[in-house]
Amino acid sequence: MAIDCLSVGILVADHLCSPVERMPEAGELVLADELPLAIGGCAANVAIDLARLGMAVEAVGCVGNDAFGDFIIATLKQHGVHATAVAQRSGVGTSGTLIINVQGQDRRFIHAVGANATLRASDISIDLVRQAKVLYVGGYLLMPSLKNDDLAKLFQAARGYGVTTVLDVVLPGPGDYLAGMEKVLAETDVFLPNDDEAAALTGLSDPIEQAQRFREAGAATVVITRGEAGSVLLSNDLQLRSGTYPVDFVGGTGSGDAFDAGYIAGLLNGDEPRRCLEWASALGASCVRAVGATESVFRRDETLEFIGHHDLPIEEI
Repeated sequence: MAIDCLSVGILVADHLCSPVERMPEAGELVLADELPLAIGGCAANVAIDLARLGMAVEAVGCVGNDAFGDFIIATLKQHGVHATAVAQRSGVGTSGTLIINVQGQDRRFIHAVGANATLRASDISIDLVRQAKVLYVGGYLLMPSLKNDDLAKLFQAARGYGVTTVLDVVLPGPGDYLAGMEKVLAETDVFLPNDDEAAALTGLSDPIEQAQRFREAGAATVVITRGEAGSVLLSNDLQLRSGTYPVDFVGGTGSGDAFDAGYIAGLLNGDEPRRCLEWASALGASCVRAVGATESVFRRDETLEFIGHHDLPIEEI
């Protein structure tokens, strides 16, 4: 089976609220229009977003042997994602995130790592890796059993098969992570952190300096996403700064994952970095039009039409 992208990493049941006017005080009830249950987590979101673009995607990760695990697997399949490599673990619950949306404010998260903590490099079939064009790992650092050395060896093997390696992170809290990551970054073709994550990892506030630090660690291409401020891309011979596409903002959940999926789509199309940024920014913009992580993400024809009718500011730096 040919696989466009093998999407590996955290799989999460998201418990969301539609935007409320304010956070409740202790003991107070605040009403929301809806409290949806949605699939989430980097690997799930990227897999679904790419499937919406018509890509062949296999998801790899761990869920609990519970109703939320069943929900995640069923939802992946419903969206056309192959989920044969998703393992259901007994004795541990499916990962969940409570996402609180307040009007005019960034999201707040309460997270339970759950079964994602059990994912190991040995759970990622090398046969599936060989069949893929892109190996994406999302939620790196939030999966304690996925060890740096093991992931570095997997990425090295993937590149030996001609597979492009793409990495994104989720930080579990303050810590000194970068030194341990360097072996993985040395085998990473595209690294896609946001500016908050990059600041925590490097101790630097300037996104260009952040990207340069990750390049020094070995990452071939680094894209720092910056929310409404756009993104910064650094590679061997190119430095770009991009803006954003104008859309009505409803919720930010999944927007970074949609950006990742768009960039991967550009890679799969054989596009140059500028075009990859257009794909990434368009999918990220489409995501924020809804509360959930994937429900409003563009399909392929919608993406092409949107890019064709809107200019993304991109400049060399």
